[in-house]
Order: sequence, then structure tokens, then C-alpha cells
Amino acid sequence: MVDAKMLDKVRSAPGFIAALDQSGGSTPKALLLYGIAETEYQGDEEMFRLMHAMRARIMKAPAFTGDKVVGAILFERTMDGDVDGEPVPSYLWNKRGVVPFLKIDKGLAAEENGVQLMKPMPDLDALLIRGREKGIFGTKMRSVIASADKAGIADVVQQQFEVARQIIAQGLVPIIEPEILINSPTKAEAETILRDEIAQQLDTLGPGEDVMLKVTIPTVADFYADLAAHKSVVRLVALSGGYSRVDACEKLSHNRDMIASFSRALTENLRVSMSDADFDASLAETIDGIYSASVNKA
Repeated sequence: MVDAKMLDKVRSAPGFIAALDQSGGSTPKALLLYGIAETEYQGDEEMFRLMHAMRARIMKAPAFTGDKVVGAILFERTMDGDVDGEPVPSYLWNKRGVVPFLKIDKGLAAEENGVQLMKPMPDLDALLIRGREKGIFGTKMRSVIASADKAGIADVVQQQFEVARQIIAQGLVPIIEPEILINSPTKAEAETILRDEIAQQLDTLGPGEDVMLKVTIPTVADFYADLAAHKSVVRLVALSGGYSRVDACEKLSHNRDMIASFSRALTENLRVSMSDADFDASLAETIDGIYSASVNKA
């Protein structure tokens, strides 16, 4: 049921995945960085309208094409929106050559055992079916790891793979995202536990049960290389995790089997006040930098 052309692009095309999936809690901060203060809009509807306008501006930019941007992760409201009168997923794929993904998680539960699991998603199947019908290829879901607690990390990975199987059953490819906080005092130790737990879960997947992995850039370069080479892993991608674009790209460039999937690092230099020419030029420079770090390895 997975679209073969999209799968081939995601598996092998050079480039990176743009994360345009800021949700309700992170949208005000994203807008503030873009130059729109909370005092400049009232209510969620206006907030999300402004956010959609920013995302549409990015998607329409000349540099935002499948030549360097393999895929784009969308917030649910973005999936339901349009660009120039065309639904966003089909606009991305048909007009830009960019594979559309959907953020599906509903946020994080309270921290326990050094981690934050995903909140329950009782309506997930309905969302997955709707996404598939709109042309969505895959999904993304985020958990957070704050410390190297073996039981907590095992719980994160188990939950991620349980939901991944539900997603696979609906004909979509899940991006599993257990983020380790970059300022964790036990980051390296957490990475070892996480790698081993993911490896065990990957070995339980059968033929055709494909996943992607999205992880924090590791402390030791190529630390997740064995996971990237696993038969069930379509692609290994990296989140920027709060690093600046320059720092994230430098660290990413040392990981040969990893490409970027950046959010804040993608948009950090964009401002609402920019002329279209300046906006497009700034975004093109950013895309070139992230692309280079994803394909040219140190």
C-alpha cells in the first residue's frame, strides 16, 4: 500500500527532510522567532493562520524542491490546508517533488523514569486513514529522553514500536523519534541504551514492516550506523534538538549514514518582514547548508 515512488525517493534520494510540524504548544515560539509577537494575534485560529502563511511561503520558495528537500513533515492543520488552492500534500508531491509526512502525536505525558512517553492517541486510525487518503506517505511521533534510565528508555522504545505497527498496518511508513535532550548530563549513556533497545525492536519486524528513525545527533560519530544498515530501516535522520543550524550541520556532517530533519534550524534566519527576494535567498542559503551536511560527510 506504500507509494513505491515516494518510498524510493525517501530511501535513496540525496537531501534532507524539512520539519514544518510545530504544533499548538510550540507555535507561539516559532512565530516569535519569525517576528510575530503573541500580542499581534488573538486566539488559536489566527495563530494557526499566520503559521500556515509562513509554511506556505517556505513551500513556495524556489529552493524548496525535491532536488534537495526529500520530504516535509506537516502538522495536521497544515495537511488539511492548501497552497495556491491545492491541498498541501499533493502540492508538495506534484508541484515540488517533496514527499509529505504527518506529525501524529498529541504531545508528551509527564516525565517518569527520566522520560516522557507520548500521550494516548485514541483517534489515531481515523487520522491515519485521512492522511493516507490525502496523499501522506509517512508519519512522525516524538518521545523525549532526559536521562539514561534503562527502564524509562525501554518504555519509550516499546511504545514507539507499538504505535509504529499500527501505522504500518494502515499503509504508511512511521518515523520513530525518541529524542535525547542535547543538554542531558547522561546523553552518551542514554544513547547506548537507546541504540540497544531499538536494535532489539527492529529485529522483531517482519518483511515489509519498514520504519524510519529520527534521533538526536549522537555524541560519537556514526554511533547509530548499525541501525541505519538494518533491513527494516528506510532512512536514519537527525533532529537539530536546539543546536543552531551551524552547529547542527557541523555535527551532522560527521555521521555518514544520517541526513537532517531539522525544524528550528531550518527557519531560524527567516523573518516575516523580509521581502520575498530576501526570504527566498535566506531560505536557499539554509537549504544549501543543510543539504551539504546531509550528503557531504567530513
